[in-house]
Amino acid sequence: MIRLPRAGLLLAGLILPLTPTAAQHGSHDGHATHQTVEPIAAAVAASSRTAANVARDQYRHPAETLAFFGVTPEQTVVEYAPGGGWYTEILAPLLREKGTFYALQPGGRGFDRYKEFLAAKPPVYDKVKLVAFPDQTSLIPANSVDTLLTFRNVHNMVMAGSEAATFKAFYDLLKPGGALGIVDHRLPESRDSALEKSSGYLKVSTIRRLAEAAGFEYAGSSEINANAKDSADWPKGVWTLPPTLTNGEVDKAKYLAVGESDRMTLKFRKPLK
Repeated sequence: MIRLPRAGLLLAGLILPLTPTAAQHGSHDGHATHQTVEPIAAAVAASSRTAANVARDQYRHPAETLAFFGVTPEQTVVEYAPGGGWYTEILAPLLREKGTFYALQPGGRGFDRYKEFLAAKPPVYDKVKLVAFPDQTSLIPANSVDTLLTFRNVHNMVMAGSEAATFKAFYDLLKPGGALGIVDHRLPESRDSALEKSSGYLKVSTIRRLAEAAGFEYAGSSEINANAKDSADWPKGVWTLPPTLTNGEVDKAKYLAVGESDRMTLKFRKPLK
């Protein structure tokens, strides 16, 4: 029996609302929920995680977030644009023994850096399947993925104009009934939509429109990653806040007090048809 760390204990308060996760695995009983939560909590507590990343759990709530998206150790999971590997530190040990973990990383320098990141801890990351997007996406079989995750990346797609093609790729990879989990910086609905091209923030309605246009069904949202201190109107966009702190030492204490951005946590499903 694995003793649940603090993240797992906090997660206990989220068990009842997460009925879609239990339903996906054919049970609503406490035993099924325990099977889902305990492996995630153990992965979050893995000794292989770096201290700097663990310190950001207070803003990113990884155990609660992955449970909301319905991730389990037996799944085939894709993380799109894992970047520096923050979630890889959790997903790799979670999926290493029973599941399959694809890191779908856009090509270029980011791809090379991520490849170096994986090579640094081979006993932990030896089963991560690194795939270059979009050139090698076909290496992941279509209609084979249980859960596809992307954290704070949709705003980059919108700024680059690649959102429609990328969401289509997500749809094609997921199996019918599969889940798309998105976390991104939240722009209030009342703000000028033009800010989505420059601020790093997006409206919930924008992401819903993109996902639904690609064929996904909206499956719910969570306030797990909300931050009421974030006004979303900073001089240099979301990058004003930590961890980027674009203004350097100028008003640093102020921005540290705000913390990381206010984030939406949205779940979609590919229809069963």
